[in-house]
Amino acid sequence: MKTNFSVLFFLKRPKNYTKGAVYFIFLRITVDGVRAEMSTSRNCEPERWNAKAGKVIGTKEDVKTLNAYLENIKAEVYVAHSQLSVDGAEITAEGIKYKFLGKEEKAHTIVEAIKTHNTNMKALVGKDYAPGTLKRFEVLERHVLDFMSFRYHKNDINIKSIDHGFISAFDFYLRTEKANTNNTAIKHLKNLGKIVRICLSNKWISADPFFGYKLKSKEVHRNYLTATELQKIVEKEFTTVRLSQVRDFFLFSCYTGLSYADVQKLKPSDIGIGTDGEQWIVTYRQKTNTRAAIPLLPVAKEILNRYKDHPVCINQGKALPVSSNQKMNEYLVEIASLAGIDKTLGNRIAKRTFATTITLMNGVPIESVSKMLGHTNLRTTQLYAKILDEKVASDMAPLREMFAIV
Repeated sequence: MKTNFSVLFFLKRPKNYTKGAVYFIFLRITVDGVRAEMSTSRNCEPERWNAKAGKVIGTKEDVKTLNAYLENIKAEVYVAHSQLSVDGAEITAEGIKYKFLGKEEKAHTIVEAIKTHNTNMKALVGKDYAPGTLKRFEVLERHVLDFMSFRYHKNDINIKSIDHGFISAFDFYLRTEKANTNNTAIKHLKNLGKIVRICLSNKWISADPFFGYKLKSKEVHRNYLTATELQKIVEKEFTTVRLSQVRDFFLFSCYTGLSYADVQKLKPSDIGIGTDGEQWIVTYRQKTNTRAAIPLLPVAKEILNRYKDHPVCINQGKALPVSSNQKMNEYLVEIASLAGIDKTLGNRIAKRTFATTITLMNGVPIESVSKMLGHTNLRTTQLYAKILDEKVASDMAPLREMFAIV
């Protein structure tokens, strides 16, 4: 691939410059707009420098010697450029510089890039990132390591080796060997894309290997509970305390839109009196760290009152004595079966139920729903609105009557 390559000599003023002092002569190598600079170990008075020609003005022997020295450096830089071209190596400003100096350019690897990113992210968990975000990049790291072992029989490769072929092969590997669905594979590829963009900004690579690579998610059916299904769970009597409690915690998410992590960290101090004189939850979403203000509906209020004297709530200062997420999901399978619900209950379906059955279906404006869910983008909330055939039907009912043939 042809590159724009140039060599230039220029003067650089010393840091502690004093009037009358000489300037340093520097060499600048530019490849496709990216620069690499180094000192020539020579200096010159600024008034004797020809910036356009990149040499010293004069005919004396010392001037001729200095200009010859600079021309020799320039010629050697061009030789370094030619050698890299012959070797089929990637032409970069830093690469030419290292070749000229007789040094090896530091090679950066894909695993190094991912590990560095994950280490930095880990230090910011709880501040800028949620634990789940870090977990996704840790999964990416494992998948990339497994893929390289499977495909290349290596545990790492130079980041400059990442090209369309690598991405396409990794995509295929995720869908076959890892049995990922289309959308899961796309998420891993997008996370890898973030790592690649960091490498671009660090100038570890000069071109984006993802450029032109299509990453298209498929629309998926998003389950939620209908009013009838929700009522079945509300009215179901359970013989064990554990199932009754998990049912209550699940219902609390359905009537507030809070995630498992948000419910688990909820404190009594997060519940106060809102502008309407009623009780509100005011908290910050674990995932996005955005403020969410949610008026408490009667069912949610009743659940909070039911557990306010629970030992866990009293001793640990929690609003609800929520068990581990894994245990919750296990019990929710039982609850669904006992209540006659043919859907997988969990945090996501609870959040969708709040967005659809509880709010949008009852005429709450989508902007208000978005704010309560802590979404940073209204388009995220619009995904919930897309699945509401029932809402479309109820909205169109008056129109159908208006145009009815008498």
